[in-house]
Amino acid sequence: MDLGPLIPIVAIASGLGWGWLGLQHKKLKSAERGATHEADELRAENRLLADRVAVLERIVTDHPGRLSAEIEQLSSPSRSRVPSLDQ
Repeated sequence: MDLGPLIPIVAIASGLGWGWLGLQHKKLKSAERGATHEADELRAENRLLADRVAVLERIVTDHPGRLSAEIEQLSSPSRSRVPSLDQ
């Protein structure tokens, strides 16, 4: 049995195999970059939501009288700066 023709076939097959592996590696790297970017976005959104929850917790646990006074204090200067729509 002559193994001469088998050598180029094995060489071509191994070249195709390495090319396929390289392509799969590139796909995985691209998917990894996308997942990393998505994870960063989710972390930022999580921080934003945690800050908002902290503000809501502070509002809920605050004394009602003090909260009303703060709201009045915030709303009274803004009324003097912003013209009324009725005028």
